[in-house]
Amino acid sequence: MAPLPPGIRFIVSFSRDQWYRAFIFILTFLLYASFHLSRKPISIVKGELHSYCTASYEGEVGFHSQSPKAGDTPAQQLPDNGTDCGWAPFDQDNFQQLLGALDYSFLCAYAVGMYLSGIIGERLPIRYYLTFGMVASGAFTALFGVGYFYNIHSFGFYVVTQIVNGLVQTTGWPSVVTCLGNWFGKGRRGLIMGVWNSHTSVGNILGSLIAGYWVSTCWGLSFVVPGAIVAAMGIVCFLFLIEHPKDVACSSSPAMHPKSYENGTHRVRLQKQALTEERNKPLDPEMQCLLLSDGKRSGHQNHVVILPADGGGGGIAAISFVGALKIPGVIEFSLCLLFAKLVSYTFLFWLPLYITNVDHLDVKKAGELSTLFDVGGIFGGILAGVISDRLEKRASTCGLMLLLAAPTLYVFSAISTMGLEATIAMLLLSGALVSGPYALITTAVSADLGTHKSLKGNSHALATVTAIIDGTGSVGELVGPVAHKTPSVTSPVKDLGENAVAYSGGKKEQLTTLSWADGSW
Repeated sequence: MAPLPPGIRFIVSFSRDQWYRAFIFILTFLLYASFHLSRKPISIVKGELHSYCTASYEGEVGFHSQSPKAGDTPAQQLPDNGTDCGWAPFDQDNFQQLLGALDYSFLCAYAVGMYLSGIIGERLPIRYYLTFGMVASGAFTALFGVGYFYNIHSFGFYVVTQIVNGLVQTTGWPSVVTCLGNWFGKGRRGLIMGVWNSHTSVGNILGSLIAGYWVSTCWGLSFVVPGAIVAAMGIVCFLFLIEHPKDVACSSSPAMHPKSYENGTHRVRLQKQALTEERNKPLDPEMQCLLLSDGKRSGHQNHVVILPADGGGGGIAAISFVGALKIPGVIEFSLCLLFAKLVSYTFLFWLPLYITNVDHLDVKKAGELSTLFDVGGIFGGILAGVISDRLEKRASTCGLMLLLAAPTLYVFSAISTMGLEATIAMLLLSGALVSGPYALITTAVSADLGTHKSLKGNSHALATVTAIIDGTGSVGELVGPVAHKTPSVTSPVKDLGENAVAYSGGKKEQLTTLSWADGSW
């Protein structure tokens, strides 16, 4: 008999359950990455919605700055939006308040909606609920960009769009965490969900790159394209998402098999032996509500909860909001996430503009550089998961990383003005220390608490617990960006002599120095 090809040996080395589990891992990763992809454009486009007005006159030279320093306002705003003054109504002196109101509208709706989303999600099929949220979110993300093509300058239009988008995006997080929690047990949950949670950073990076590609030429596409991607992923969700392993006769927790052998018969024999040993062990709280794939009940009858085949509301009723708050650790971790999200979302919404001020880069390059915070977040989330799995101490891991993040952020604000290299290094380190606890709490910790032993096998608690923790964290999202103040920085300058002049709003001014920006003066 001829030996099996290497590719086939690789395929058969994994069980049917493992292939399904890998598929759900990748699918939910892509689904929520698309949510974050659609949130990033607003931070990239802010620098284009308001630009520093300049004008050129015959025989004179005008210098243009994408973003003025704090406290500096143009002497006179040019009325025509065909100039570099930005997009009405964000071309006024109060542009920072208007842009902050856009963030506040989204985050306030998201925070309020998150508390309700988990309760609703427990009572509806996850696949339908998530599909609706993704399609609606894609539509309202694109609608913001439509304002560019239809020349809409109503501030109310953009605020309402942000509010509705914030509400429908709350369908995402409780749904994907519940789905992943159904498929993966506690064994290596920190590592698995730490890797999985990198979807946040991947989505932010892709959102920055996509929005940055069109921001200077047609900023409307910076919203329309991400919106189309989210809506398309919603269709994919409807077609392929499997809510629970029992829907395809799989086990809910990955079995710990011995090392696989090339001989398929030998491997099956080892799996049967491992299953026999597993039956003799006391059940983990997460395993209490499982039915074996052959339809037989577990031998631990006092721990079994029979769920309806359609995943509906039969069996044990979904946990109440107050009941979820009584689970040990829910309130403590919710408050911890509040402060982690405060920092994370301040960076999400304002980091590109901060980099523009500090390093004097244009809008596109500042958006690209801001992705380094998310790159650091990928490694931070994985590191937090590995450490918490090894030590079996989620709270200690989160506390240590947050304690290290505090001085790191202070140092970042102090040395980021020293040059591009310092900014890059501090972005990576800050992203790891801030996003590590954020990732751990919103994924592994939420899943642990949603299957806590005090629930006695009630599987209808995970979405509610996840929503409470993330909803409380969203309060931090509100505080951070709204409390933002554009930094005042000192940059390298060059003496231009006595004959250099520039025009700002039609007013002639003496220009004696010029700032260094992106490798040129």
